[in-house]
Amino acid sequence: MTNAPRRFETTRWSLVLSAGAGGSLEARRALAALCEAYWYPLYAYVRRQGRGADDARDLTQAFFTRLIEKHDLSSVRRERGRFRAFLLAAMKHFLLNQNAERRALKRGGAYVVASLDLQSAEGRYLRDLPDASTPDLIFDRSWARAVLQRVLARLRAEWTEAGKGAQFDRLKPCLTGDSPDGGYRQVADELGSSEGAVKVSVHRLRRRYRDLLRREIAETVLTDEAVESEIRHLFRVLSAR
Repeated sequence: MTNAPRRFETTRWSLVLSAGAGGSLEARRALAALCEAYWYPLYAYVRRQGRGADDARDLTQAFFTRLIEKHDLSSVRRERGRFRAFLLAAMKHFLLNQNAERRALKRGGAYVVASLDLQSAEGRYLRDLPDASTPDLIFDRSWARAVLQRVLARLRAEWTEAGKGAQFDRLKPCLTGDSPDGGYRQVADELGSSEGAVKVSVHRLRRRYRDLLRREIAETVLTDEAVESEIRHLFRVLSAR
C-alpha cells in the first residue's frame, strides 16, 4: 500500500483561505486554532524588536484578537500561502499601525484568543532565545521549535495511550538519528526486550515522527511541495548561527 499524499482542501489554513475575507464560522475557528498553536513566535518577534515584556504581551494579544475578529485575508496571495509568512507580515503591518489597532481592540469581541499563555512567555523567551539573532530569525526559530514541540507532544500522547510512555521517553533521543544512550543492548535490557525489537521500535518511532511532522506543517501550507520546502526551511533556521 502506498502512502498517498494528504489532500490539502481540509487543512486549517486552506479552509481559512478558501473562506476569503468574509470567513465562515468554521474558518474563523480554524484560524483561532492556528493562532493558539503559533502565538509564541510573534511574542518573541515583538520582544526582539525592543519592546518590553508587558508591551509585547499586550501587543500579541491585541494582534490575534484583531486578526480573528477582522478576518481580513485579502492581502494573502495563494501562491505565497504559508501561514507562517502571512502571520509575520500581518504582525509587521499591525505594529506600524498599533495605536489605531489598540483603540479598536478596546471594544473586545467573541474571538479573543483566551488560551494564550502570555504570562509564561517572558520566561520562555529568556530561556530559549539568549542569542542576538534578528527579529525575523527569532520568529522563524521559535516557529520551528513550536512545530517540533507539537509533533513530539502528539507522538508521546499516542505512545502513552498505547501504554508505552516510558518506552517513548527512553527512545526519544533516537529521533535525531543517533543511537540511544548506552546502545540498543542496554535499552533492551532496561525495557525487558530484545535488541532487535528495540531497533524496530526506533524505526517505527522515526517513521511516525516524520508523518506527524508533515501533517503538522501541512496544516499551515497549501501543497505537498510547500510542505517539503517548509521542512527544509525550519531545520535550516534551527541550525543557523
